[in-house]
Amino acid sequence: MPSPHTNRTQAPPYDIEAAVAQLQAADPKLRSLIERAGPFTMRVSPKQSPFEALTEAIIYQQLHGKAAAAIHARLLASFSELAHMADPREPLRHRHPTPEELLDCPNEQLRAAGLSANKALALRDLAAKALDGTVPTLARIRRMTDAAIIEQLTQVRGIGTWTVQMMLIFRLGRPDVFPATDYGVRKGYALTFNGLKPTTKVTPALLGDIKLMERRATKWAPYRSVAAWYLWRACDLASIEANAAKV
Repeated sequence: MPSPHTNRTQAPPYDIEAAVAQLQAADPKLRSLIERAGPFTMRVSPKQSPFEALTEAIIYQQLHGKAAAAIHARLLASFSELAHMADPREPLRHRHPTPEELLDCPNEQLRAAGLSANKALALRDLAAKALDGTVPTLARIRRMTDAAIIEQLTQVRGIGTWTVQMMLIFRLGRPDVFPATDYGVRKGYALTFNGLKPTTKVTPALLGDIKLMERRATKWAPYRSVAAWYLWRACDLASIEANAAKV
């Protein structure tokens, strides 16, 4: 399951007890999963700007978490070192580049951090779109609807609907986002509603059908983000059961 990569986290800005109670009342099978999975403990990272969050998201795409974290750290360190060299009074600490700095930095700096050519191009496009207003500020994005945010941010190279949905759930703490194309959500749905066994080798045909999932999820509104989190938990529970069966 995706999760924030920053330590500055807090509880989501909605009533968690009300959300869980409503989901339990709306769907008996989901209620059973909630009872097995336990309390809702998701945290959000609401203080990152959209530019910073999407910079991180682009770096993390299709990479193992530790490898992506190392690249992200090297990128931030490179801008910190440049700032310190330009002005020794500037503390030598990790700082996020501004859109202008990211747009103007040499390709060698991005390559030295470990970024692929495609990700470097995506980051430069992100920086350009942050400067022209396509990527909104944090203050502005908080006033936008989920649909408007998705429409706006998917104009950035390398940013698709799924990436924006993760940002809505884990950065902005939006309560009613349902990432039906997410592998973990589809697998969790199959485990919870389709009778998929934890020990069964999962093939694409066994994953939850996206249209059926979206139809059932209408009864989970306005807390579909919470339901998605519990479907990710279903995958965790299945892994524990599968490992126990091997012992």
